[in-house]
Amino acid sequence: MSELAPEELVVHPGLRWAVVVVASLNIGYFGIEFAVATAIGSVSLFADSVDFLEDAAVNLLVLLALGWPAQRRAMLGGGLGLLLLAPSVATLWTAWKKFGAPVPPLPLPLILAGLGALVVNLICAAMLARWRTTHGSLTRAAFLSARNDAIANVAIVGAGVVTVAYASAWPDLAVGLGIFLMNLNAVREIWEAAHREFRGVGVRAG
Repeated sequence: MSELAPEELVVHPGLRWAVVVVASLNIGYFGIEFAVATAIGSVSLFADSVDFLEDAAVNLLVLLALGWPAQRRAMLGGGLGLLLLAPSVATLWTAWKKFGAPVPPLPLPLILAGLGALVVNLICAAMLARWRTTHGSLTRAAFLSARNDAIANVAIVGAGVVTVAYASAWPDLAVGLGIFLMNLNAVREIWEAAHREFRGVGVRAG
C-alpha cells in the first residue's frame, strides 16, 4: 500500500458543509425507513434504516474530527470501521427472527421506501465522492457507507418486485444478508485506508 501524500491530509473547507448535509439527510430518512420497515416487517428495510443511522453517526464523527491533527483522524477512521458492524449484527438478528416466521413484507411500500433511500444515498455519495480518496479514512468511511447503501437500495427494490410476483419472504431475507456482507467488506476497506493514513503521518513526521 502507498502512503498518503502530505496534501492529502489537509481538510478542504467544502468538506464540512457536505458532511453536515449528508448527516442531516441520513437522520431524516432513517426515521422514514425504520417506520416503514416496522410496519411491513421487512428485514432488508430494517437493516438499511439502521445503516442510515450509522451513516449519520459516521458523518457527525467526521465533522467533529475535521479540526484534529492527522494522526488522531487516522485513529478515529480505523475506529469508524467498527461502527459498520453494528447494522450487520442488527441485520443478522432480524433475519434470524424472520427465518422462524417467513411472512413476506408488503411489496409496494418496500419498493417505494427502497427508491426513496436510493435517491438519498445517491445524493450523499455524489457529495462525498470528491474527497473519497484524498482526505484519508474518515471521508472514505462516509463515502463507502453512502455507496454501499445505494447498492443495497437497488437490491431492496428488486426484492420488492420479486415479492410482487412470488409473495415470498426469501428475497427480502437474501437482500438483508447481502447488506451484512457489504458492511463487512466496507470495514476491511476502511481499516486499510486508516492504515495508509497512519503510514502517511509517519512519513510526514519523519
